[in-house]
Amino acid sequence: MSKSLRPCLSFPSYQVETVISPATQGAVTPVKDQAMCGSCWSFATTGAMEGAFFLKTGVLTSLSQQILIDCSWGFGNYGCDGGEEWSAYEWIKKHGGIASTDSYGSYKGMACATSTSLTLKTAIYKNGPVAVSIDASHRSFSFYANGVYYEPKCGDNLDHAVLAVGYGVLQGELYWLVKNSWSTYWGNNGYILMSMKDNNCGVATDATYPILE
Repeated sequence: MSKSLRPCLSFPSYQVETVISPATQGAVTPVKDQAMCGSCWSFATTGAMEGAFFLKTGVLTSLSQQILIDCSWGFGNYGCDGGEEWSAYEWIKKHGGIASTDSYGSYKGMACATSTSLTLKTAIYKNGPVAVSIDASHRSFSFYANGVYYEPKCGDNLDHAVLAVGYGVLQGELYWLVKNSWSTYWGNNGYILMSMKDNNCGVATDATYPILE
C-alpha cells in the first residue's frame, strides 16, 4: 500500500524552542522491548498515542502493542513480520481507541509531519512524541552507545519505526532524542541522539502522530 495514500492531515510549521524533551515532562512511558518480533511499528504507534493522551489528560497510560500485532492484519499489517504506523492509526480510529472510548477519548485521525526538520520539531513541540521511520540497517546503529549518532552510509530505505520524543544541542550538534524498542540494554538506556544534519537516516522523512478529539 502506497504511503502517498495515507489519510492524514497536513501540519504547519511554527517558531519552536531550541531544546525540548517530552521525555522529561512526563509524556513518555519507559522503554519497552520488542524482542525477536518485527513489531517496531506497533511500539512507535502506541508511543505517539501515549504521549498524545498524556498531553490531553495529564494521565500517562502504557498502551498495548499486542492488540495491534494480533488484530490489525486486515489493515495491511503483518504482526511480527512488519507493519505501518499509519495503518495502525487507522485500526485504532475504526475501533475507537486501544482502550475504551470513555477512558481514552475518541480518536480523530492523524497528521503527517514530513520532509523538514522544522515541521518535525513543531509537531514534537505542539503534540509530544512523534512516530518516525529511519534507516537502522547499519552496524553503527546496532552498537550505538552515546553521543550524537551520524551515519554517512544511511540511505532512503527506512526499515525501522521509532519514537522521536525531543530534540536539542550537544556540543554544537543538533540532534533528535529518539526512543527505541530494543530494551534499556540497547543504546543509552534505550535512547539514541540522532543527528539532524542532512536529515541523516531519514528521521524527518516519514513522521506521524495522532490527533485526539
